[in-house]
Amino acid sequence: MLIEISIKNLAVIESVRVTFHRGFHVLTGETGAGKSIIIDALSLIVGGRGSSDLVRYGCDKAEIEAMFELSGEHPVWETLQAQGIEADASEHLIIRREVTSQGKSTSRVNGQLVNLTMLRLIGEELVNIHGQHEHQSLLKAEQHLQWLDLYGEESIAAAKHKYQTAYIQYSGTLKELHHLQETSKQALQMMDLYRFQMEEIAAAELKAGEDEWLAEEKRKLANAEKMAQSVTDSYDLLNGANRGLDSVRKAISKLEEITSYDPKALQPLLEQIQSAYFQLEDASYQLRDYSDEVEFNPARIDEIEQRLDLLASFRRKYGDNVEEILAYHTKISEEIELVENKDERIQQLEAVAERQLKEVIALAEALSTLRKQAADELAAKIEAELKDLQMGKTVLRVQLQRIPDPKGWEVGGQRLRFTREGLDTAEFMISPNPGEPLKSLSKIASGGEMSRIMLAMKSIFAKVDRIPVLVFDEVDTGVSGRAAQAIAEKMSALSASCQVFSITHLPQVACMADQHYEIRKEVDGGRTSTQVEHLDHTGRVEELARMLGGVEVTDTTLHHADEMISMANLKKTSGL
Repeated sequence: MLIEISIKNLAVIESVRVTFHRGFHVLTGETGAGKSIIIDALSLIVGGRGSSDLVRYGCDKAEIEAMFELSGEHPVWETLQAQGIEADASEHLIIRREVTSQGKSTSRVNGQLVNLTMLRLIGEELVNIHGQHEHQSLLKAEQHLQWLDLYGEESIAAAKHKYQTAYIQYSGTLKELHHLQETSKQALQMMDLYRFQMEEIAAAELKAGEDEWLAEEKRKLANAEKMAQSVTDSYDLLNGANRGLDSVRKAISKLEEITSYDPKALQPLLEQIQSAYFQLEDASYQLRDYSDEVEFNPARIDEIEQRLDLLASFRRKYGDNVEEILAYHTKISEEIELVENKDERIQQLEAVAERQLKEVIALAEALSTLRKQAADELAAKIEAELKDLQMGKTVLRVQLQRIPDPKGWEVGGQRLRFTREGLDTAEFMISPNPGEPLKSLSKIASGGEMSRIMLAMKSIFAKVDRIPVLVFDEVDTGVSGRAAQAIAEKMSALSASCQVFSITHLPQVACMADQHYEIRKEVDGGRTSTQVEHLDHTGRVEELARMLGGVEVTDTTLHHADEMISMANLKKTSGL
């Protein structure tokens, strides 16, 4: 849930820090007090578009920071990990957004910079804001199939997984088949060249790393005389009369004569020199052996140069090194084998593809059947919710369709388009009034109807979409009386599964809140600023009385307001 939001220099807000709680929150206030700015701030936090117009006049930037508390199982943690953002699920999630007076925006999640696309991905799993004229995910027809599958997940998920597995396998077979058909045509034209290249590379009997160790051997042979002389000189310097080792031996002998006089000081020095002597002696023997192995072989140098010339010519034709040349040899060998055996392999793949296609179609049909069942059940549940919201005559259908495609797969005498999601498309269709045809949700004209439809759908999907914060921005506009009361009760019930916020002008909605915040403007020093106050019971009664009576707050409206809150509390404790 959203625990806290801090807003600085956003529109008429100079500085506000608001703490939130679980349950149903309402934000009320006079028209123009700045209620929508709170929603604008939350929208910015979850990736909404920012502009310089949002920055308070005379300030360099607007700053918004929000803190969320989420369970360790919430999907946003996986999204953060996928985006490379370090986050500990046992701690709070903090999102910060800054918008400068030049219109530039900076976003951080747990202190780490993110771009706007990343912020939106994260925000989609945290907050869903719905206003009368906004097109939320439930209004986007292209997402309706996902919503249907999410609703029917218990029965649909396994069937969908089986279908997608079969679809991926079939797609892979088709890809291999098409690749074989295309590459075999090209390879057939190149067959003579491929055979020549393969034989040329094979005849060379290349060995991995050969170019490197041949170059090293050539370097040794070319410098063999100099190396032999230097090694011999080094050996003589160590072992000649009155040379290195002889001097060290004499030093050891001298020290051995006097060590007993001061063993504590001299014994360690003696042992150190003795150790050095033995190491030098061993090194001198190795130099002698190495000198014996140094080879003077001009013929071998010529042989190596010829081999390196061959490798150089191969590098120009087949690859940058021996490994790449050998890889090219393997590739053209496979191409030749592919062409020589292509007819047999194509027949095998065609048989596999035919069998897989039958399985894919059967699984798609089974998935479609489950979707139809879930669609009928979902439509009935939404209609029941709408009945609670005083729209009892509304008809809603989840319309499943299949898309004809001349290049698609044949099913029941039709050629249809299949995708990774199956052969279905889905769209929520509605008829708010008897006798009217079903229309797309996005074409519903009445704001009041749209508000209640969205609330009905949210009441169902909030239990499965796991979005912790749900915001309704004046969605109760255009309704009154019993419909307003029904909306209030539905929002209150919805807050049992997520944190609900509502900006409202209706006292029927405000009285049902668990938390009530008043938004008001104040003028200080010639500057206007918006303040947010968390109301206690007395404050709620006074604000509700204002909403009931307008400018004049009387004892009657105060009594009525107090009674409305008491009745709302009673209704909530009795389970609505």
